[in-house]
Amino acid sequence: MSASQSATHAIEASREALIELSHFVHAHPELGYEEFESAEAVAKACESAGFTVERGIASLPTAFRATKGSGSLHIVLCAEYDALPDVGHACGHNIIAASSVGAAIGLAAVADELDLTVTLLGTPSEEGGGGKIDLINAGYFDSAHAAMMIHPWPSERLEATCLAVDHFDVTFEGKDAHASAAPWEGVNALDALNIAQVALGLLRQQLRPGDQYHGIVVEGGSAANIIPSRAVGRFMARSVTSERLGELRTRVNACFEAGSIATGATFTIEELGSAFSHMESDDAILAHYRTAAESLGRTFELDDAGAAKPTISTDMANVSLVVPAIHPLLAIPTNGAVNHQPEFTASCITPAADQAVLDGAIALALTGIGVANDVPLRTRLMSRP
Repeated sequence: MSASQSATHAIEASREALIELSHFVHAHPELGYEEFESAEAVAKACESAGFTVERGIASLPTAFRATKGSGSLHIVLCAEYDALPDVGHACGHNIIAASSVGAAIGLAAVADELDLTVTLLGTPSEEGGGGKIDLINAGYFDSAHAAMMIHPWPSERLEATCLAVDHFDVTFEGKDAHASAAPWEGVNALDALNIAQVALGLLRQQLRPGDQYHGIVVEGGSAANIIPSRAVGRFMARSVTSERLGELRTRVNACFEAGSIATGATFTIEELGSAFSHMESDDAILAHYRTAAESLGRTFELDDAGAAKPTISTDMANVSLVVPAIHPLLAIPTNGAVNHQPEFTASCITPAADQAVLDGAIALALTGIGVANDVPLRTRLMSRP
């Protein structure tokens, strides 16, 4: 039996457990850094497959490392399992977690034959916090030669354009007053936030391609007849590189300053989590992924036609700057829904989504086997400082 056949057989033998894991994570949506049930379920699945599991790594209760094999080529699979507020698993992290576990099982089955060390990293809080960045900073990618994962999407794509992104809260502080009897005694913090949002809206016409920002009002006062003394907005800013993002933030921050100057309210900016970088996919690893995915009947017409890549942000991008990495998009039928919609959430536990768990696991495992057998690529990966 070839290595590819052995890996595929191991994954298919775990089919029921992998789908059960996907459905469990989907049914227990937990926000970033609070994924206690999901992280434990994924860790237990690895233990059941014979992996050595270390929980609570990098001082993160919901992060873990599962390892099998002791070969010279070290391949890391990343598992995500955090959900979004209100819409739950509307980005398919249940599929990501289960497919990464399956891929790790497949590669572990041939680890001795191919001289591999296989690690699955449980990475919390991709939706804004940046658990992978925490693990980078703690050294958990230092020994890796390649890192991989798949991400559910409405269409099949080899990669997305991953924009660098900041997440931050802006808090304006003013002064309460009776809105009818003595409004002149107040300093309206909500007005300051509104002025900032108008300035941001006007700034859009001068943005460079690839620059984006978006936000919501988190807090805007307590009663209509009280001048709001506090207003809070939560924002994201994105750009094509980290350097460009820094330039954009200077202009965005000036809009908040404008709100402060106009109203007299003070403001503070609190950065949330870690800054996500742009992504640099490893083309050679990605070529092996394409071959593996096509062997399962997946096709890449949009890539071949030169269609514009979707724009996303992910902390896997930060991983790609320290370890050769890929983050392909795996299609699931969504009836027109896109990620971060409740209809997408529902699409992540259909029979087609269950098949995507298996396809993603097999494609990633076959990619790892392709990398291991590609002597020039393996040499390049292992010669990295």
